[in-house]
Amino acid sequence: MKTTLAKEGAVTQDWYIVDASKEVLGRLAAKIAMVLRGRNKAIYTPHADAGDFVIVINAEKINVTGNKETQKEYMFYNQFVGRERYAKLSDFRRRRPDFIIKHAVKGMLPKNRLAARLLTKLKVYAGDKHPHTAQNPKPLI
Repeated sequence: MKTTLAKEGAVTQDWYIVDASKEVLGRLAAKIAMVLRGRNKAIYTPHADAGDFVIVINAEKINVTGNKETQKEYMFYNQFVGRERYAKLSDFRRRRPDFIIKHAVKGMLPKNRLAARLLTKLKVYAGDKHPHTAQNPKPLI
């Protein structure tokens, strides 16, 4: 029996849309990471880009469990001693709600150059409008 590997040009990439208004952050990020890598396809190959595009709408309405809304902090560091800063999830929900989902999905992708390419196929929007209607996205179940 031969093992088939996905070639870069031979894979068809679909577009999926997800409404994040009633989803939990970690569970949604796991589903999105799986689709971005192509693990939902029979032709999945770990070293090749076999994944699909994912559009996430209503990012500001994402749910989190427990006390993460007030206790979860994101750390940023700018390479000077003592210059790290922290921001709470509630602050990001007001200022940049797309960062919350992108950061969660990025943590679930492998740490290599392929993950950087896969992350460009994730489109996150705060509201319910998006400019990708021409791609005819299918709902992600």
